[in-house]
Amino acid sequence: MDTRNFTYMFYGFAAAWLIVVIYVVTLVLRERRLSQEMQRLRDMLSERRRT
Repeated sequence: MDTRNFTYMFYGFAAAWLIVVIYVVTLVLRERRLSQEMQRLRDMLSERRRT
């Protein structure tokens, strides 16, 4: 077997894992922002009920 094939396969897997990691990080960041926004909305609602 040609070792170039393994080199290309390694780069392909590395690129695929990099894409997966970037995707997961963006999902985590989105979830964190949504959670913060929901907390702000809860705070606004509780303030509105007090008045």
